[in-house]
Amino acid sequence: MNLNLRQAILSNVSGHNADQLEATIDDALQKGEEKMLPGLGVFFEMLWKESEEQDRQEILQTLEKGLAE
Repeated sequence: MNLNLRQAILSNVSGHNADQLEATIDDALQKGEEKMLPGLGVFFEMLWKESEEQDRQEILQTLEKGLAE
């Protein structure tokens, strides 16, 4: 069986509005379950690909700050 996890995750949230996406992200973070990490990774990948260079630099600064704490 060939499972495309990325496509399954995107299919699962396709058509969701901003509030639904926020609820999905909040739920994943609150539960802290390892199985949620791939979904968050797909969201991050999408965010990164759709971001302009200035936004990417802001994301990187935020990550750097978070890792220094």
